[in-house]
Amino acid sequence: MTPVYVLRLDDPGATLDVAGGKGAALARMAAAGLPVPDGFHIATAAYRRFVAANGLHGLVSLALEGVDQERPRTLETVSEKIREGFAIATIPPDVALAIAQAYAELKGPEPVVAVRSSATAEDLPDLSFAGQQETYLNVAGIDAVLRAVKGCWASLWTARAIGYRARHNIDPEGLSLAVVVQRLVPAEVAGVLFTANPMNGRRDQALVNAAWGLGEAVVGGSVTPDCFIVTNETGQVVERTISDKRVMTVRVDGGTTERPVPDELRCTPSLTDGQLAELVALGARVEALYGEPRDIEWALADGVFAVVQARPITALPEPEAEPPTAWPMPDPKGQYLRGSIVDFMPDPLTPMFASMVVPAVVQGMHATARELLGGTSDLINGYLLTINDYAYMGMKLSARDVWWILTGMLPRMPRLLSDGVRHWNEEARPRYAEVVAKWSDATVDTTRARTLLTGVDELMGAMGRYLTTLQVDTLGVAAGSEMLFTRAYDKLVKREGDPPAPTYLLGADSLPIRAEKALFDLAQWCQSTSDLSQYLLSTPADQVIEDTMGQDRPAGLDTDAWRAWRDRFIAHLDQYGHSIYDLDFAKPIPADDPTPVLETLKLFVRGEGRDPHKRQRELVERREAAIKVALDRIRGFRRWIFKKTLGWAQTFTRVREDSIFDIGLGYPRLRRMLVALGRRMAEAGAIDAPDGIYWLTRDELDVVAKRLDSNEPLDDYQDVVAMRRAIWHAEKRVTPPPQLPGRERIMGVKTDIYVPVSEDEQTETTLKGIGASPGTVTAPACVLHGPDDFDQMRPGDILVADITTPAWTPLFAMASGVVTNIGGPLSHGSIVAREYGIPAVLGTGVATKRIQSGQVITVDGDAGQVLLGDDGDRGDE
Repeated sequence: MTPVYVLRLDDPGATLDVAGGKGAALARMAAAGLPVPDGFHIATAAYRRFVAANGLHGLVSLALEGVDQERPRTLETVSEKIREGFAIATIPPDVALAIAQAYAELKGPEPVVAVRSSATAEDLPDLSFAGQQETYLNVAGIDAVLRAVKGCWASLWTARAIGYRARHNIDPEGLSLAVVVQRLVPAEVAGVLFTANPMNGRRDQALVNAAWGLGEAVVGGSVTPDCFIVTNETGQVVERTISDKRVMTVRVDGGTTERPVPDELRCTPSLTDGQLAELVALGARVEALYGEPRDIEWALADGVFAVVQARPITALPEPEAEPPTAWPMPDPKGQYLRGSIVDFMPDPLTPMFASMVVPAVVQGMHATARELLGGTSDLINGYLLTINDYAYMGMKLSARDVWWILTGMLPRMPRLLSDGVRHWNEEARPRYAEVVAKWSDATVDTTRARTLLTGVDELMGAMGRYLTTLQVDTLGVAAGSEMLFTRAYDKLVKREGDPPAPTYLLGADSLPIRAEKALFDLAQWCQSTSDLSQYLLSTPADQVIEDTMGQDRPAGLDTDAWRAWRDRFIAHLDQYGHSIYDLDFAKPIPADDPTPVLETLKLFVRGEGRDPHKRQRELVERREAAIKVALDRIRGFRRWIFKKTLGWAQTFTRVREDSIFDIGLGYPRLRRMLVALGRRMAEAGAIDAPDGIYWLTRDELDVVAKRLDSNEPLDDYQDVVAMRRAIWHAEKRVTPPPQLPGRERIMGVKTDIYVPVSEDEQTETTLKGIGASPGTVTAPACVLHGPDDFDQMRPGDILVADITTPAWTPLFAMASGVVTNIGGPLSHGSIVAREYGIPAVLGTGVATKRIQSGQVITVDGDAGQVLLGDDGDRGDE
């Protein structure tokens, strides 16, 4: 087949492989009737013919062997060798003839054109390659065109282009270059249009940069352009910055040059509002053609706009909204707190979770009150609510509520104290597990949508019932029993030099600790198989997970060992993978994304981190030694009260952690059901990806499920999802007040023991919080915003997070200290920190916003303070 060297501009055959990224984009726009200057493509086949005819492939391959990214000067040396070869090479006659014929077909004698490089690795979704290859403007005559074409081909091997491809791991083998030749637009004004705002990600805004003359001054950065932000829907200018435009690119014989802008134009707007509206409307047509935001180079001549390039906007951030500044209380006379179960919801709630968790918790509270307290109260109806999408507890008490507490709740507390463990173990957890089992066999891909939604409702209702039961059975009783023991010990037993009360609670064999020990044991087994351990340590976690969950055995591994690994790791996830990082079910759990679990396992395989079995034995020995010393010196009532309160505190401390661990018992199945529904919505075009379902509400999903089952078309929710994501990210940037309004006491109890410190109480150099585990440590901080960041943690770092739940426990094996925004002396973080013997300061409110990863800080668990050192990189980096 005769190779095709030249194609017309709108030729459907001008694909990425044939015409490069720039050329393929122009061909598509020209075919769609968009205002693209006339011209033609010089296909990649012409480049390959040029290279082959001149024997340049060997020169390129040999020269590239000298590239060393650690020595930038080698890039220049290699580039010079290659480009010297290109300079002395000649364009084959058949290629030159095809170019000359295409140029002659353009209207007019020796038309003035722009000759632009178009690489096959250019303008891809994640990499723009902007400015990597040459562009020649104001070219006239076939000889000048051929020289410019050869210059474009050679620019594939500039030092900058070679280095860029090397940094992004793009194989140079097989690279080729196309060239676009187009009539030059004699622009009076030119610039760049982003059809979405690249500064804040907003898809409803466009951003325009514009300056006088040809566009090279703007693209090349030699002039500060005017900047306009325009509303896409209306074309209204919402923000304008008019610059002092000192230079402009203009045409001269054989090329272009920069000239001073006339004084009267330097600070004059380069585009009128009407022109901006017209340009943004043109950009909307380009975006509609591609179905995604575009970075468009444009030119304006004689009042007519032309598009000269359009590429994807790389690294476009998620859309942003303005963060809230006010915190309106639903009841101006109410009292709202962030504490108790709200501790498990540190971030703004996603719409689906918020619309389900509030009724689930309220219904669960009513059911728990009737079951355990002999009746219910209107107080429960406002128990959980959201303000700016953050969860709050309502604490306003009426006279009737106080009467119910005095006559219904308090008289039953002694029985609840003695029966809580049994009730949780024999009734609350089995009841939750029964609902989970009911839906465990549902085939999510074939089950009707409304049936899946029924399962989601039942699982969420069961979780709400379980969570509210814990507040009576384990959470509240554990808090009360530990406070009671601490008070009794401090008043009746403790003498100067004696250990603090938490020492007597160390070494509990709770479910999070058992999960850590099981992971350690799995790592020990992996170490016994050298090939397996080498594979785990040398392979990225995401690849290990893909291999483990797939069917194929990685090359070089023993079949039996690999099968045993798969069975053991999957069994570990089946047993422990439901532990939550965050109560919001939009957040993945280890069963969905076991990367954090695997990273911790790798830590143990490398021999880092402490043996949890040994650590627990040492803690038990320390605890028992302390108990023996205390019992040897006390008698009578003091001895009895010490043993009694200690027994309660030890039992409930362990059971509390066990019960929290199982809050997410139904989440693996619930999330699979929601993702299955989300996948169906994405396939129907209603959302862009399955996880978009979390940004809908329960009522919206009900409509969706009905339409899915009846094969009716779905509404387009993509803009709704984008807007809600933007609002969520804006809300995430603020720190919610720990209580509204702020009070030192509620119902006679000081609030500073169970709510975070407010932002305005913190200083520049010290963060106040709650000293939850004693001791002092100075070390680099590692700020983790969720499980996706777990791989950043290094042994010896101070763990800084919003909150820690049982799923975070493996990280404590690496941490030298813990700091959180939320939590108190009886929260998970404090209990586990004491088990690990590391200092902890919780409830600082703003730690993740005020502390940077790598910053050296001091955690004083005795004083409840975090001292902030200078920002800086880790010393070993």
